[in-house]
Amino acid sequence: MSRIGKKPVSVPSGVTASVSGQTVEVKGPKGALSFTATDDVTLTLDEGQVSVKPRGTSKRARQQWGMARSMVANLVEGVTKGFRKELEINGVGYRAAMQGSVLKLSLGYSHEVNFEVPKGVTVTTPKQTEIIIEGIDPQLVGQVAANIREWRRPEPYKGKGIKYKDEYIFRKEGKKK
Repeated sequence: MSRIGKKPVSVPSGVTASVSGQTVEVKGPKGALSFTATDDVTLTLDEGQVSVKPRGTSKRARQQWGMARSMVANLVEGVTKGFRKELEINGVGYRAAMQGSVLKLSLGYSHEVNFEVPKGVTVTTPKQTEIIIEGIDPQLVGQVAANIREWRRPEPYKGKGIKYKDEYIFRKEGKKK
């Protein structure tokens, strides 16, 4: 039994949800999102709650049960609060700045890195060493953060690079004489 799958997703006031077949559409103050579940689960909407039930007892149906419920919960959270990732830049001369819809990164290369921000995501740089990524789709927000981080991953000796704000970098000791 899926502990997460058993819990119905409550739809808060100001948010409308509709279920048609295997598709859930959620509209809220920040926008609209939809999710299409596999045929292994059944989606129902009753009394302001979306519930997910497995069709059968196969391993795949049980796997999809919890995953589908988590996806519906992410839709509701995305259209109400949104999702946010924060990145920090460490290193001498490393900095970031937004210019229109392009994030310009100086990361110690011989050239500046220009990162085109996709639609559905807003990127802000309150400081030169801080990047904030916000949006309503958790997958897109996480993917943009990972793509930016990929340009200069944090290294374990000095800790230089782009890291998530809550990430711990395991530090190594340098060479000894």
